[in-house]
Amino acid sequence: MTDHTDVLAVGGIPLSGLLASRMPELVAEVIRAVLAEVGIYRSLPDEEIGGEITAVVEENLRMVAAMLRERRMPDLARLGASARRRAEEGVPLESVLSAYHIGAHTAWKTVTGVAGPDDFASVRATTDLLIEYLRAVVSTVSSAYVDELRTLSGHEQSERHSLLAALLGGASAEDAARRAGVRLPAAFTVLVLHVEPHPDEETSGVDPVVAGRRKVRRMRAELTRHGRALSMVDTAGGTVLLPADTGDSGHCRDAEDLVAALGRAAGVAVTAAAAHAGPDGVAGAAEQAREVLGVVRRTGRPPGLYRLRDVLLDYQLTRDTPATRELAGLLAPLDGELIRTLRAHLSTELNRRRTAGLLHVHPNTVDNRLRRVAALTGLDPSTPSHLALITAALALTG
Repeated sequence: MTDHTDVLAVGGIPLSGLLASRMPELVAEVIRAVLAEVGIYRSLPDEEIGGEITAVVEENLRMVAAMLRERRMPDLARLGASARRRAEEGVPLESVLSAYHIGAHTAWKTVTGVAGPDDFASVRATTDLLIEYLRAVVSTVSSAYVDELRTLSGHEQSERHSLLAALLGGASAEDAARRAGVRLPAAFTVLVLHVEPHPDEETSGVDPVVAGRRKVRRMRAELTRHGRALSMVDTAGGTVLLPADTGDSGHCRDAEDLVAALGRAAGVAVTAAAAHAGPDGVAGAAEQAREVLGVVRRTGRPPGLYRLRDVLLDYQLTRDTPATRELAGLLAPLDGELIRTLRAHLSTELNRRRTAGLLHVHPNTVDNRLRRVAALTGLDPSTPSHLALITAALALTG
């Protein structure tokens, strides 16, 4: 191998400088090759390809350039962090390693593409260093990837999920808490979440499973910042138990902040319902929160955090009684357009101009629709006694 005091060069050009000068085009070439040769990467969201994946490719090539300049192995710790994220997203390990091989091969082709007959020693030294680099990359990336898989299914997480299951199942949680190393608080704020699909989950050509896992990973990272929270989330929602040692009102702000943070992390709207209970009452609180969330979603309220007191009338009206079916049937003659008009009219406190603005129609159109409601149902929205029945029937209409 060439003496380490010599500068590795081809055609009189230092190899590290050659790679650095062509960095943007090399990064683009590697990305194109990865997308062409490693199928799973084609199903990743454009946001991830143009962001994190491109950044990792550039960092990989810059480390190769630094290795050729300094003749020593660079610190690969940051590649391990990237491998952990790929493991969490479910990208196969062989695909991850293939991407690194493509990057190293691209660097080697760049060097040999300009080498002449007198550059044999430099090409030989470069090849030796790249093989050594790939060996180290495979070891670092594989170790981090496998370690992350162990963490995802690790004992500690399993025990915390067991504790969550015990609390939600109404069983005694003392033993489960002891195994998980968790001190049970005086009470919990129980959150039941609904998470909207991320646009990437519905984009043609993007693997919805991978896009969903990315969304869930970001939410889990946000929940980790809350340390003591017990949680189980998936692409559509989940349940979170926030320790609440000082009572309901003292932790309402924490819950609101968490719901907002989860929405930012997921990149989508998050709607949540909250209830408060001691450890023995978590199961009942979760059931109440699910019912509140159902009311919130049926009545078209905006994303955010809701508690029972925010939907008292609608919640009460949706309780099953002998009158429920007949009450719900009052609006049966109406089509979806008229139902939406009634909901909008109620949400604007019966202001026809604001209702028209919400529906993007002329105020006269609102008047015409309300007259049709009265003609079809016998219920006039301008009559207070009729309005009460319409409000109740809407609460029972999905």
